Amino acid sequence: MAKVYFYYSAMNAGKSTVLLQSSYNYQERGMRTLLFVPSLDTRAGIGKIHSRLGLASDAISLQPNENLFEKVKQEHTKSHVSCILIDEAQFLTVDQVKQATDVADTFSIPVLCYGLRTDFQGKLFPGSAELLGTADNLIELKTICHCGRKATMNLRIASDGKAVKQGAQVEIGGNDRYIPMCRKHFKESLDTLIKA
Repeated sequence: MAKVYFYYSAMNAGKSTVLLQSSYNYQERGMRTLLFVPSLDTRAGIGKIHSRLGLASDAISLQPNENLFEKVKQEHTKSHVSCILIDEAQFLTVDQVKQATDVADTFSIPVLCYGLRTDFQGKLFPGSAELLGTADNLIELKTICHCGRKATMNLRIASDGKAVKQGAQVEIGGNDRYIPMCRKHFKESLDTLIKA
């Protein structure tokens, strides 16, 4: 039976790099992969996955109202698909995560999801919450805080470099907007903002 995997981490842990390497490994053995990225993330362009190391690939842009299961079914009918890989999986809808599990259960195709666990306030994204509850395997990818400890939080910063405590859950950005931190330094950064 195929499984759904959720590779999660804070920002800058190399999720996209690992995804692209996994896809390459399948393709090198003559197996077809399908790469998806939620349409919300357009940093690398629409339907593009790009890692900080410079690796890149085209992907299927997935709108929030689109059915992941149906898209995979159409592609699998045309030509056998060996693996599904989804970048920025925190932006999947709850229904799309359920559809990902249907892909694994119906077609026996492994589904590898890569994304953030929590937002800049330490709260779960809906897609991540659903994956944490339904994925067969949960794998933490690690990155580090400036102090050397494991980073588990994502600090959002303003253009002046100061911590942001409030705002919309989703604000697309990279190193210019987010810093991975350990919980201790994340809380200290927010406490400094409160006292200022």
